[in-house]
Amino acid sequence: MDKLILGGVEFESRLLTGTGKFSSKDEIPKMLKASESQIITMALRRVNFNNSDENILNYIPKNITLLPNTSGARNAEEAIKIARIARAAGCGDFIKIEVINDMKYLMPDNAETIKATKVLADEGFIVLPYMTPDLIAGQRLKEAGAAAVMPLGSPIGSNRGIETKAMIEIMIENIDLPIIVDAGIGKPSQAAEAMEMGAAAVLVNTAIACSPNPAEMGEAFALAVKAGRMAYKAKMAEESRYANASSPLTGFLHNN
Repeated sequence: MDKLILGGVEFESRLLTGTGKFSSKDEIPKMLKASESQIITMALRRVNFNNSDENILNYIPKNITLLPNTSGARNAEEAIKIARIARAAGCGDFIKIEVINDMKYLMPDNAETIKATKVLADEGFIVLPYMTPDLIAGQRLKEAGAAAVMPLGSPIGSNRGIETKAMIEIMIENIDLPIIVDAGIGKPSQAAEAMEMGAAAVLVNTAIACSPNPAEMGEAFALAVKAGRMAYKAKMAEESRYANASSPLTGFLHNN
């Protein structure tokens, strides 16, 4: 499979994963190995440097790229502060911007996200902003310096699939940045659908972490992502309103 490039860094896998909702942190390294995911996101507020048993970083292999997120931020200022703390704590230059005020649907605030992206990109962060799908906001995130754009498929943790498909397709067609579908993907078939649409990658957390067998589910998602990407690269046949016979209908028992 062709490589995913984010901020000049190359990755073999196009499946990003998360650290939340696992029944046991011991499941995280098993899932990472089975899924071959190379990027994992984590809420900085879940990092406990004072307790090695509770520190999520102790369960993430060193060869995995950390994608700390600004979960808990209500505005750009708070997101910027969290990002700077993550970098100072040694979590690297990648940052996923999450700015959420709506506590019922957990919809991201695109305007505040654009502000935070501009400041952090100027400081050298590789910024991956989580957003409500919107073409103009996506273009402004690119202008602000985002390394990729992460539109939601449906509300976080809902497992409802890509309800925003039409909007994401417009973004894929018109924004010259990797589009990573984040949130709402609950089945491997939905991950394959996103990749067939031309998404550069998907981020899946709940569907993997809440499975009774996270490692096996992680592998299933990895296979789906590969299949979807291969189908997209191979170019799928056009849909037709009418039937088209696979074999000629003339020249055997009938002349026409």
